[in-house]
Amino acid sequence: MTLATPAAEAAADRLTLLLESTGEGIFGIDLAGRCTFVNRAAAQMLGWRTDEVLGRNMHELIHHTHGDGRPYPEAECPIFNAFRRGLPCRIDDEVLWRADGSPFWAEYSSYPIVEHGAVRGAVVTFVDIGERKRAEALLKQTHAELEQRVAERTRQLRELANHLETVREQERTRIAREIHDELGSLLVALKMDTQWLDKRLADRPALQCKCHGMGRLIDTAVENVGRIITDLRPSILDHQGLWAALEWQAQEFIEASELQASLQVHVAAGVPPPQGGLAIAVFRIFQEMLSNVARHAKARRVELRIAVDDPPAPILYIDVRDDGVGARAEALADPRSWGVIGMRERAGHFGGRVTIDSAPGQGTRVRLVMPLPELPELTDEAAA
Repeated sequence: MTLATPAAEAAADRLTLLLESTGEGIFGIDLAGRCTFVNRAAAQMLGWRTDEVLGRNMHELIHHTHGDGRPYPEAECPIFNAFRRGLPCRIDDEVLWRADGSPFWAEYSSYPIVEHGAVRGAVVTFVDIGERKRAEALLKQTHAELEQRVAERTRQLRELANHLETVREQERTRIAREIHDELGSLLVALKMDTQWLDKRLADRPALQCKCHGMGRLIDTAVENVGRIITDLRPSILDHQGLWAALEWQAQEFIEASELQASLQVHVAAGVPPPQGGLAIAVFRIFQEMLSNVARHAKARRVELRIAVDDPPAPILYIDVRDDGVGARAEALADPRSWGVIGMRERAGHFGGRVTIDSAPGQGTRVRLVMPLPELPELTDEAAA
């Protein structure tokens, strides 16, 4: 029998003192999973006296069941795998069980005890993380509630923006109609009066020349009024529908910009143009795309593509590409980029999306993807 030296006894005493003074629970197990030592913190967290734990199978005592009540087979126990398979572990998503049968969330680690090259068991440390788990759950719940509130507020703001846009479009329509009916009729009357005067001033060349000048000014005013009316509310959108309005707007842009341009338009057969707010939103988004090319791109060439997929779930694609100066990502994400924000908000309200790919010196591509209302299925009578 080998007696312990005073130095060894002193070291053991210091180790015992260390184990007892730490706030973490610590226990050791042998190759059978039985407890060989346990410190005061571990016994207090588990609700057992030290003498009640020593020699007991620790898996059966504190780790026998999952948090949801499912049995926890000993063969799957990470704590025991430390000495059975040499697999150290650190776990923070399981529960341990107290003497009174109540569970608590624990973070534990298990490491094999190696002596003279052979595994003799494992040492396990654990802490109660119930407060942390409750704080995490509360934070998660608060985050979910905040996201819900933000989503609800975003929805309300989007609906408000759409309502304001609808009111604005109605006002534009009213103003365009009044300009057409009131100012247009006045200009026509002035034109007729100048023609009446012109016929009666054949012997007064100077005055007749003045009448001709007034006639030309009236013609210019009529053209400007027509342009203003079209800007406020293109009549083609109401009379011929969105597809014709988009193609007309593209042709108008190509003629006015004098850029090298290509235009492709393909609408699947049987897809009627959408009406109301959706049609207006798409048309205004397309106008903003073209306006950005004209104002900012400094491009030489632009490619325009308008396509509508086949039913029964048609989707509208509008693609505008230019070879201009491009833009930095920060500029496109700037909260003061009202044009970009307006396009995305208009599209988002109707379930669409606007994407912008651009880089300095690489040109810009703006793409609208807008789902269209599904076509109603034809009944036998309608098909006939």
